[in-house]
Amino acid sequence: MLPQRRYSEIVRCLTRDGSASIAVLAEQLQTSAATIRRDLISLERDGVLTRVHGGAVLNPSAELPFDLVAGTDQSGKAAIAAAAAKLVRDGEVLLLDIGTTVHQLAKHLHGRRITVVTSNLAVYDEFADDHAVELLLLGGLVRRNYRSMVGFLTEDALRQVRADRLFVSASGVGRDGALMDDTVVEVPGKRAMLAAAGQVVLLAEARKFPGAGMARVCGPEELDVLVTNAGASPETLAVMREAGVEVHEV
Repeated sequence: MLPQRRYSEIVRCLTRDGSASIAVLAEQLQTSAATIRRDLISLERDGVLTRVHGGAVLNPSAELPFDLVAGTDQSGKAAIAAAAAKLVRDGEVLLLDIGTTVHQLAKHLHGRRITVVTSNLAVYDEFADDHAVELLLLGGLVRRNYRSMVGFLTEDALRQVRADRLFVSASGVGRDGALMDDTVVEVPGKRAMLAAAGQVVLLAEARKFPGAGMARVCGPEELDVLVTNAGASPETLAVMREAGVEVHEV
């Protein structure tokens, strides 16, 4: 298994269980304890986790790098992205938010006659050589860790555009159906995207229902469509349906 894949699996285990021993991680990843120790040292250096005697705990304040997040719940993200791509019509102007599931969606849109407006540098890379797609990259301050652009330049640019559809991501969805985010610097950009879109589609894995976040981006009444995978909280989905959100479970 490649190191980046192991890192993602370690983060997934720690996210699920809170902590894990070296022995358990070695067994689950089918590798040696020595390899896991080296991986934990590397992840601790990046601020992702804290090593403890015989294992590690996830750092609750850590902002995980894009590539690590991309490696978690890959099957769920792939299913959501494939379903979301079916909502897109040729000729549309799409706003694509930051996030790894949104990046997965981009992979399903190659060759489509669409216009993509984005602050997601992974999405930009995905379409850079696709001449069927008109590509508009929003300006702003580059967040290298999460491959995104933020700040007043991003927000000002969003005020100049109008999109048919926004595909937005979230750190979590509250029990009241509110879209939440842990990265405060991203919130103003998300709100500007909401204001620039005719329809808002939330892409969120089941593990984010119910979820948490430091900042409230919007309530469920500002969402039009939700695409998620099996296992999302029925109570939270019921709240969203009551708010008029069209829910797709895949």
